[in-house]
Formats: sequence, C-alpha cells, structure tokens
Amino acid sequence: MQGAMKQHASSTQRVWQSLPRHLRRRAASHDVRRVPLRLRDRARQEMNSVQKKAPARLRPQRGKDKRLSRTETFLKRQRDKSWLETHIWHAKRMRMENMWGYRLVCSTRRFPIAVTPTEKAFRPSHRASVHGAILHDASYQTIIQLQGPEHILRTVLDTCCDLQGPGPGAKRYLPGARTLDTYIYEPGYYPFGLIGPATIFWRPLPTSQVPSTVPQDISAPGSQKSGKGKGKGKAKAPENSDPDALHRTVWVRIHPATSETVFAALRTSASLALDAARKAAAPGTQIDEIGVELEDLSGQLNAFEIMGPKANQVLKGALSPVSQDSRDDFNKFWTSMTDLQTSGSVPRGMIIGFKVLDPRLKFPPKNAKPSATPASPIIIPSATLAQSDLWEESTRDSLRKPRYKKKDLDERRSKNLVPGTPLSPLRQDNRVPVLLIQRSAERGAASKDLALHGWTLLLPAGWSIPFFSSLTFTGTRVGGQRERQTQAFEAGTAYFPRDYPFCAAHDAFVSARETEESARWERTPPAKRANYKRLGTRSPWRADWGVVLGLEASKDADVPTQREAGDSDAQPWLLRGPTVRGLIARLHTTPPPGRSAALTDELNGLRRRRTMDPLAVAPTALLLGALVRVRITMCTRGKPQDLGIIYAVDDAEARMWRRPHGSEEDPDEVALAEVKPPQTSIIGYITTGNFSLSHGEGRAVGAVSLLRFLELGEQAQRLASKELFVKVRDRDGQQCRAAHVEILDV
Repeated sequence: MQGAMKQHASSTQRVWQSLPRHLRRRAASHDVRRVPLRLRDRARQEMNSVQKKAPARLRPQRGKDKRLSRTETFLKRQRDKSWLETHIWHAKRMRMENMWGYRLVCSTRRFPIAVTPTEKAFRPSHRASVHGAILHDASYQTIIQLQGPEHILRTVLDTCCDLQGPGPGAKRYLPGARTLDTYIYEPGYYPFGLIGPATIFWRPLPTSQVPSTVPQDISAPGSQKSGKGKGKGKAKAPENSDPDALHRTVWVRIHPATSETVFAALRTSASLALDAARKAAAPGTQIDEIGVELEDLSGQLNAFEIMGPKANQVLKGALSPVSQDSRDDFNKFWTSMTDLQTSGSVPRGMIIGFKVLDPRLKFPPKNAKPSATPASPIIIPSATLAQSDLWEESTRDSLRKPRYKKKDLDERRSKNLVPGTPLSPLRQDNRVPVLLIQRSAERGAASKDLALHGWTLLLPAGWSIPFFSSLTFTGTRVGGQRERQTQAFEAGTAYFPRDYPFCAAHDAFVSARETEESARWERTPPAKRANYKRLGTRSPWRADWGVVLGLEASKDADVPTQREAGDSDAQPWLLRGPTVRGLIARLHTTPPPGRSAALTDELNGLRRRRTMDPLAVAPTALLLGALVRVRITMCTRGKPQDLGIIYAVDDAEARMWRRPHGSEEDPDEVALAEVKPPQTSIIGYITTGNFSLSHGEGRAVGAVSLLRFLELGEQAQRLASKELFVKVRDRDGQQCRAAHVEILDV
C-alpha cells in the first residue's frame, strides 16, 4: 500500500514539488542539477526536451530595433516610486507594498517594501531570530548628515532630542564609538511634538587632528539646493576663528515616514542655535559666517539588519577584511567574532569600521564555526575602532558602481586550476568601507521578555546585491516588515509607528488601515461581518484617544465621557521613556491634589537640563492629556487583537475575577466574561496584540490614560495586590478577558 501511495504521488507531483519549501527554486524545473542527487533520474524523465512555441501573448510586439532592454523596462516601472537595490530578489519571494510615501526636497518618492515572505514563515522566522539568524534590508531608512562646529551641533541636537537620559553631546557618544538611540521632538516642545525614533552617531575624529579650524563652505540652514536636500551656502570661515569650534559631522538615522518632518525640525533647531550663538558672541567676533550644513544622504548608503545568535558567524564568513588593517583592537575584535555566542556580549550601540574585500571573490561563503571552548575577550568601544572611510562622500561616489561585473569575476574564476577555489584579490579589486553597529531589541535587565541581539551593517550604495547574496547563501532567512515587527513584539518593545499615538506617522498608518479595513467590511455581506453597533464597539477602525482622555465629546450622545469635553484646554501627548516607571512611582506616593504639580515639576526639571524655558501649560491640563504606554498580559486564556478595548473594573468585580486564579474554587468564569462593561470604564486601547511565541500566551502593547492608570494603582493598594488588573475585549468580540498591565518603559 505504501508503495502504491508513492507511485500515485509521483504521477501527480513533480520532483521539485516534493522538496521542502526552503529548497524549492523556480530554476529547478529547467535544470536537473538544481535538485538533489537522489531525485535527478526522476527529474530527467520529467524534463520535456521539445521546445514549445511561446504563446502569442508572450511574443514581443515590437521589432528588434524598438524593443526595450531589461534595464529600461525596470526604470520605466519606477516613474512614481523608487526601488531598493534588492527589489527584484524580494519581489520574487515576498509580498510587496508601496509604503511611507514622503516628500524629499524636490520630489515625492515611495519605496516598495517587502512586507512578508510568500511562504509560511511566521514561526520559522521567529525561530531564526532566537536560534539562528534573520536578515532584513533596511536601506529604505533615511540618514541626515549635519556638519558644523561641535558646540553648535550639540545645541542643535539637544534642542530637538529626547530629554531623558544622556543627550547626544554626552561623553560616551561624542567620540563616535557608540550610537545613541533617542527620539526626535519638535524643537523646544518636549514633551509635546513627538516625531519619531532616531539613531545618532558622530564621526570619530582622527587622533592626529588638531582643533584649529571651523567648518568651511557652510551657512545657516535656511537655504537648500534643489534636488539634493542640502542646506548649503558659500560663506567661508575666517582664519582667526575660535580654535575650540571643532568641525564635526554627525549622522541621524530615522524612519522614512518622518524624514521630511525631522529635516524641518533639525533646520529649525539649527536656526535657533545659530541665532543664540550670534547673540552670545563677543562684539567684533565674526560669528555671522559660521553655519550648519544639512544634507539628506538618501540613495548613498545601504543598510542590512541581521539578528540572531548566529549573526556573528554569518558576518564572519561573508565578510573578508583587508589584510592591511594594522589596528590591534580591530584584529582582537574580528578574531573574537567566531566564538561570540551573541552580539549582546559586546557593549550596546558599539561601532566598528573597517574595509572588506569584494564578497564575490570568495563566493560561496562558509559560516564560521565556533570552538568548543569559546573565549570572550573584553571589547571596549573606541574612536580608533570606529574609524571608516564610509564617511567620505568622495569614497562613496567612487564605489557607486563596482569595478568588475559578475561575468568578469566568473571568467577569472574559470581560469583557476582547482575549481571552486576563491579568487585572490588583485590591486584593482574594490575595497569596500563598511560600518558594523551593534543592535539589540530588549526591554531591560529586569524584564522576563525575550532579548534579541544582532548587527546593523552600513555599506555604500551599489553594493547591496553582492553583500546580500553572500549573507543569504548560507541559509540565513530573510524577513520583511511583519518579521521585524514580530521581533519587537516578542522582545516586549514598541514598534514605530503603530505603537506611538499622537505622531503624524501613527495617524497616517491608522488612516491607511482604517480605509482598508472599512472597505473590506463594507464588501462583506451583513450576515458574515461583525455588527459593531450591537457589540457596543464605539470606534471599530481607530482608537478614540480624545474620548478616552475626555478631550472630545463622544459620537454617541447617550455615552457620557470621563468629564465634559471642553472643560480643559489639555493637549494630548504620550508619556514615554526609560524614566517613566520611576516618575509614575513617585506620582503614586503623591496625594491626588498635588500630582499635577509634581508631574509639571518633573518635566520642567528635564527641560532645565537642556536650558529650555518652563512649560507654558496649566499643570492640570498636562496631567489630563497624558497617555502612557503599557504591556498587557492575559491572566488565563485569550489572544488580544489590534484595537482591542481596555476596561477598568470596580473593586467588587476585581475580587471576583481574582478568585479563580488565586484559589481552587472556580466560579462561572464565562458568566463573568459576558458581563457587558459600561462605555465610561474604557481607559485605553490595544495598539499591537497577538499570541507571543516566546511566552506561549496572549500579550499586547497598548496605551491608557495616565490619570486612569494612577487610579488602577490606588485600586491595587486597596486590594493588597501587586499587579494592576483590567479587562480586555476585542472589537468584534462579546467576552471580556482578565489581564494585568504594567508600564512599558522603552
């Protein structure tokens, strides 16, 4: 019977269809050597040696002299959008979407971004990030370059960066050995005006450079050259300039959805910093000719994010540093890469700069194999280790097109006496400068969530395909936006822009999702779709933050809000950052009448550290408009979904919910879950909800009103509980599920 089943399967299934999904290739149907040796006999029999005539619809309609080349055809498709260098590779294997349309200085560009692989890759991609390695092409992210005097650049960045923690001008970041993960705000508007996350890193100064000059050929950031995104003038710095005004370069790496807004914020901050410097300058000082240059480096740099414990061995096998590097600290680091269990063993945000050979010279690569008794030397970030020629624009321009094409290297490889021998590098071969930056997705040392570590590889434009082919050849999985979001979700961190209310990028994301989901709901027959009105779902397509905070009147006249809309001129804002947990703990110990003043004092204290004026907002309005991000953990069953509703419960119901989980007596939990909560008990919404593969239970990231969160803390004290208790209901569900909430301090 088993033999008959195999025979029957062989008659209805081709050879390449019987292979595992990760080994299937389109070219296998045309080349017998693409399938394993044990299946080649069957594959030869299945091959049809008769060349069929192409259908008429596939024949070229133009004559030979009028046909477009493949390159011209691809360029024609990019009239209204821009392709990444790896677009064709992704388009064959992944679902693509035009995302994050944004305006540069002279044109509107959209990138077709890979969303998710076409194969079933949700769990395999998670396993790869936890136990192996997964690669993501992040070349769509924007890098803005600032050049100018060091003290001016520090003022520019301090004005518009997050005020919590060390600033961009701190001693640990100023030498250029580490990156700073921060957030960009509208200049002087903190804690309002959140734009989005950013990664900032300085260009390390050569040890031989003497601080004797100021920036040349720079001006105030009001003017821009059309087409290149530069704020650049022709003013020359005088010879007798202040020797303390070091000319520095800093890169700000941001999300593409915020590129235009961040560029405008940096330009405004630079104008404010230059005006303040001119006013503070001594009489007779030629400070008017000093300026700051802003430039958008889109299209000049590519970036790969490779995450997982095997990322070190993959990079070690794919990259070949040049042998002329005489830095002892780099040689020590590169030797230790083989035995590193995870990149979490090195300092966070560490930068390593070096030159590598053309990866095609030793293709196919082989992953490095760690030894049985690995040694972990101590690696200390330094400016010497971070030196790289990638900062030089002339170097990037000279490497925009590889000197040798693939066919030229294949011809050289065919002349080797031993087939498969790597090519020896010649003097004419390209040496490509790269930057390797440590990257982590984690909540903190005390968190029980998964911590993912990896690297970000920055390289010049024109080299994505050579590096991408080497990195993926060894079986490293490739992920899209869904896989990248899953990494942040499993690590217990927020993902931009979906988990950042009150940002312009979040509003654009919500509007696009609302248009898509509402249109799908309209197309669905009434008997097959959720009746949100009968379910009591007030806002099924987007979170009603204004109604939750009491700043807007509800659309339903019968539903009262937490307080009458219009009683306060409060402005909604998101309270986030690493110091939020301590701040809320102090607010818990403060009597309710003094909480508004305590919150205002804390925020004004942060503003004073950056020489900002106190907030011109009433303390009561500041407290009423605050939204705080939380992590939601289900008590028993349930998988929360996006746009789920978070309810507060009274003390009596909280005791009834706690009883099944704290004693052997189990009351009718279903009856409790079906109790319909009033609309006034809504305190927040879920922004990202799913089943956590690392925890084996439903978890979610959401946001609640700060005022109601403080009330949850008071309720926990009355019930002598260490955890804050809420109920969660999906927008299309009828039952509520018990859950615990905690502050998300990232």
